[in-house]
Amino acid sequence: MTASGQTTELKAVQSQLKQTKAQLQEKERRRSEIFAALKEQEETIASTAKALNQTRVALTRNQAERENLIREKTRLQDNVNKQQAIMAKHIKASYVAGNYDYAKMLFNQQDAAKFERVLTYYQFLYKQRKQTIDQFRTNINKLKQIQQNLAAKEIELSELLEQQKQQQLTLNNQRSKRERSIKELEADIQSDTVKIKQLEADEQRITQAIERAKQNDAVESMFAGLLPFKGALLHPAQGRLRRLFGRIRQGEVRWKGILIQGEVGSEIRAIQSGRVLFSEWLRGFGLVMIIDHGQGYMSVYGYNQALLKQAGETVSRGETIALMGQSGGQSRPYLYFEIRRKGIPVNPTAWLSKR
Repeated sequence: MTASGQTTELKAVQSQLKQTKAQLQEKERRRSEIFAALKEQEETIASTAKALNQTRVALTRNQAERENLIREKTRLQDNVNKQQAIMAKHIKASYVAGNYDYAKMLFNQQDAAKFERVLTYYQFLYKQRKQTIDQFRTNINKLKQIQQNLAAKEIELSELLEQQKQQQLTLNNQRSKRERSIKELEADIQSDTVKIKQLEADEQRITQAIERAKQNDAVESMFAGLLPFKGALLHPAQGRLRRLFGRIRQGEVRWKGILIQGEVGSEIRAIQSGRVLFSEWLRGFGLVMIIDHGQGYMSVYGYNQALLKQAGETVSRGETIALMGQSGGQSRPYLYFEIRRKGIPVNPTAWLSKR
């Protein structure tokens, strides 16, 4: 091939490389746009899901308060009925007494000693009647107040149910938008090479997120770490446990944690006391929370539907910290869970209790 021909071929290759590079950049730009849309949609879903969870808690509290009020109403009604019966007996006794009426005894000028004894009896009886009447009035007023409270709770219940209905509709609409973004993302990420690069980038992101959070957190941890509780840590969620740690995920990329498959909106609990280090959306992990347990130990909770704690908050062992979901573009509700020691992932199944 002549020099002129080689030059022409070289230019053609360079042009093709330039075009391929431009296509790759355009794909990455498009992918970033889809992830940005996914992030916004999943954060909106998290906000709605959190509000819906609060409404459910309020409904449960309302139901308990209404049941207490109904029990109190029944008790007071029984007391009122008993007091009415006692007062009826007092009235009948006064009527039957006849000649022992105080005014009659005074005008008849009966024997002084006998008059004094009967007067003492009447004074005692009057006090008893007054106490009964006062208690009766008090219970009647309480009963009226309880009936008013019950009416208010019924109105609150109706409003909460309507609020729950609207929140559920909003959540369903938001999930539909999210599904469209996921389909776009799946269509954009097709080759194994792209998937591997994506997973490697995701792993790098969570490592960087932990390092940034540690640098920004000036508070020294006072917690005892996880070593004293090895083999006895709480399971972070209810559901089917998938022991994936160390298994090949794609290419040379291996799982750094485990998955727990459960119900959307079910509770995610802290495995041990600690302090929230990170609580926000992270590409590849969705809504993720990282808890610092001290002594270099951390636990990671990903794919959540909603985060109930913010960075800087202290959490107790077993406390609800999030709601299970499928954020980060997951197709099913899972909790992605890791335990790290000095930044290095360790097998969580060796640390959790055997139930």
